[in-house]
Amino acid sequence: MVEQSDRAPLLDWEEIPPGQPPPSGPSLDPADSVSSEPSKCRPQGREGTGTGWVLSPGAPGSGTAVRGRSPHSPSIQAGPEGDAGATDEEGDCAFTGLSVKERRAAEWEEKDQIVAVFVVTFDTRSGNMVEWCLPQDVNLEGVEFKSMASGSHRIANDFIYFRKGSYFGLACFANMPVESELERGARMKSVGILSPSYTLLYRYMHFLENQVRHQLQCPGQYSPLEAFYEDKKAVLPPGGNGLVTACPTSALGTVVNRCMHPEMKITHPAGCMSQFIRFFGEQIMVLWKFALLRKRILIFSPPPVGVVCYRVYCCCCLANVSIPGIGASVPEFRPFFYINVADITALETELSYVACTTEKIFEEKKELYDVYIDNQNVKTHRESLQPLLRINSADREKYRKLSEQRQLLLYSQEVDGDCNTNEEDLFILFFMEQNNRIFQTLLEVAGSTDPTLTAEHVRAMGLDPQSDRGFLVDLLEVYGIDVMLVIDNPCCPSQY
Repeated sequence: MVEQSDRAPLLDWEEIPPGQPPPSGPSLDPADSVSSEPSKCRPQGREGTGTGWVLSPGAPGSGTAVRGRSPHSPSIQAGPEGDAGATDEEGDCAFTGLSVKERRAAEWEEKDQIVAVFVVTFDTRSGNMVEWCLPQDVNLEGVEFKSMASGSHRIANDFIYFRKGSYFGLACFANMPVESELERGARMKSVGILSPSYTLLYRYMHFLENQVRHQLQCPGQYSPLEAFYEDKKAVLPPGGNGLVTACPTSALGTVVNRCMHPEMKITHPAGCMSQFIRFFGEQIMVLWKFALLRKRILIFSPPPVGVVCYRVYCCCCLANVSIPGIGASVPEFRPFFYINVADITALETELSYVACTTEKIFEEKKELYDVYIDNQNVKTHRESLQPLLRINSADREKYRKLSEQRQLLLYSQEVDGDCNTNEEDLFILFFMEQNNRIFQTLLEVAGSTDPTLTAEHVRAMGLDPQSDRGFLVDLLEVYGIDVMLVIDNPCCPSQY
C-alpha cells in the first residue's frame, strides 16, 4: 500500500532524474481552445512558501526530488473508493523499426501535456463556479458543471473524466461538512486538469485527490497547483496545433498491436474489467454489437460517476480492430465520458460516441442517442436495432469463452504467479480478435471470385447465421463491404 504524504501541498508520485529541462509549451490560441473571461478565473491568494516535487515517505526510492517520470515505472492508481493503493506496471514497448516521425509520436504520448489546471467551487448564491485557474485566460466555460456532477452534493467524494472541446479533463471532487451558515453546512470543491489526451490523466489522480482535500481545508492556497502547472504545462507534439484528442495510432501501428492499444489505457481500480463483465454479464455481447456498429451510447447513473466513466472506457475497448483500413470510412468511436445538459448542442452533431450522465432528462432527448443504458437495462428506441437486444446462442458461447479465459488467467496468476498478463489485456485482446476474425472473413469473401457470404462463413466468424443476420446487414452497410449475403433464402439474396 502506498503511503500518502502528510504534506498535502506536495505532489506524491515516483519520478526519474531529469535528462534535460522540460520545454515550455507553446502559447495556446484563444480562438481554438483557451481563452476566457477573467471573472471566471479570479485568484484568491497564494501560499507564502513555494513547494517542490517530492516522493511519498513510503514510496520506492523516496528521498530524491526529481523531475519527469518514467512511463514504465509503477504508477499510483486510484482504488474503487478513490484511495491510492494499487500499482500497475505497463509493458515495455520498444520503438524499433519506426521512422523518426513515428518515434516522435510514440515518445510524445508519454510526455506531460497539461494545458490547464483549475479549482471549481460551489457557491450558495452563484452555484458552481471556477474560482481559480491557470493559465488565467483559459476557456473553461462549462467546466464548472463537468467537474462537479449533478447530484454530487449527496456524496463525499468522486472523480470525473470529461471532454472540453478538443481536450479531455480529469477532476477530483470532495464534499466536507463545515460549521458555516454561509456555506449551508457543506463545502464542495473540485480540482482538475485538461489535456489533449485522456490516456495519461490517471497519473495525476493521486495529486488531484490530495489537492482537493487541501483546498477544502485551506481555501485559496494555490501554490502547489501553480508549481504543478509550470512543471507540466503543454508539452505538445512538434509542429502540432494542440488539437489532439488521442494517441496518433496511424503512426504507431506496430506499437499499438504489440502493446494492446495503449491509446485506450486509462488507469482503473483493480478489477475494473471484472466489475464491468459481472455488472453486464451476457449483455456485454449486446454492447459489443452496438459499439462495432458505431452507435451513440449513453449510460445513465446517479453519482458517484467515476466508476461509470470506467464503463465508458470499457465500452470503447469492445470496438478495437487492428486490420489496416478497417474503420477508416466510419465515424470515430469516441469517449465523451461525463456529459450534462450543457453538452446537448455538441452531441447533436455527433455520429458516434459513448458517454455517461447523472441527469435523467437525457432519457427524453431520444434524438441524441441510439442506445440508452440505465443500470443494467440496455434499451433502444430505434425499431431497427430492437433485434440486437436479444442474446442468441452464439453470444452465449462467446461469453462462455470470455469467462473461461478469465478463470484461466486468474488461476495462472494465483498458482503460477503469472503477472505478465492482466484482465485489461485479456479483455481488449478477446474482442479485438473477435472483430479481426469477422472483418478478415468479410474482406476475404469480398475479394474472392464468388463474393457470397454463406452460413458457414458466418459461423466461422463466431456469429449465428439466423439471429445475427440483421447485425451483419448493418455491419456491411456501415463499413461499406460489398458481399452477397445468402442465409435466410438462397433464392432471394440480399446484396450489400
